[in-house]
Amino acid sequence: MALQCGIVGLPNVGKSTLFNALSSAKAEAANFPFCTIEPNVGVVTVPDERLSILENLVNPERVMPTVIEFVDIAGLVKGASKGEGLGNKFLANIREVDAIVHVIRCFNDDNVVHVAGSVDPIFDKEVIDTELQLKDLESVDKKIQRLEKIAKSGDAKAKKHLEILQIFKEGLKAGKNARAIDVEKEDLEAIQDIHLLTIKPVLYLANVDEASILTGNEYVDKLKENVKDENAEVITLCAAIESQIAEFDDPEEKEMFLGEYGLEESGLNKLIRGAYSLLNLITYFTAGVQEVRAWTIQKGWKAPAAAGVIHTDFERGFIKSEVIKLADYEKFKSEAACRENGKISIEGKDYVVQDGDIMHFRFNV
Repeated sequence: MALQCGIVGLPNVGKSTLFNALSSAKAEAANFPFCTIEPNVGVVTVPDERLSILENLVNPERVMPTVIEFVDIAGLVKGASKGEGLGNKFLANIREVDAIVHVIRCFNDDNVVHVAGSVDPIFDKEVIDTELQLKDLESVDKKIQRLEKIAKSGDAKAKKHLEILQIFKEGLKAGKNARAIDVEKEDLEAIQDIHLLTIKPVLYLANVDEASILTGNEYVDKLKENVKDENAEVITLCAAIESQIAEFDDPEEKEMFLGEYGLEESGLNKLIRGAYSLLNLITYFTAGVQEVRAWTIQKGWKAPAAAGVIHTDFERGFIKSEVIKLADYEKFKSEAACRENGKISIEGKDYVVQDGDIMHFRFNV
């Protein structure tokens, strides 16, 4: 399951610069709005040091990391929900992603124009929020109109869904994102088919200047204060630095470069880790002489569902799974040695896969 994150933000906040740094798919970065007319998709491998550990132990023919897709969605502007700035097209692109990475400008630079005339991260955030909320309000209204006639006929489910839709309508009108509207989990069925934009989890990416990369600045502080009740993470990075990091092929040179700025890891690593946490994702591994591979699943998935990401037949004909913990594999150096020392557990259909498990599935179809 490839995770797809849509990168959104006002024009000239550093979206395309960041996207170029994150992926090999190059978007045009320019000092004017709408330099990205079609959404660009970049596929980035997810760094995971556990893969290197397994590679050294197993010595496979190939190593296959899991991937994350970044979709660079052209800059939204005020009025996007009504079609301004090609907004309808871009809002449709947002609807297709798993999570939203909202890039917000938190740096001063007289050479890079700001669409509103001055740097104000809260204004930037609210412009995007408002446009997404207005589009969601339109979707909710349309469904309310569809259900009203059915509810009048006495349909209990339609009546219940209407009640929930009214809650979302009032919340959106009050300037709330759908993810912040308090309803029971089972009530989300009422909005499932209309794919609300503001129900999607969001990561705020504060794009700062080089001087603020370690300490942040007043703009970052304002942003964190503004979103503290949203249960959303704010990640600080410098797109300009990320662009330079992306140019290094040698890991040691990259590490030295990071050290010059006092950084322990790149912004990309922080972003991927934040995205995985946001979407409640974990990784398990398969390891053999032909291939060592990472697989992404939802936290809490049981063994048959986890097997299904490899092939649907694995889930359909699931018999059992053999599980080795990475620490045991490291200690005993091979699968055979783990077996001899009783460190392979046999798990059935109710086993909940844990992050870092090394799995081997038995199935029959």
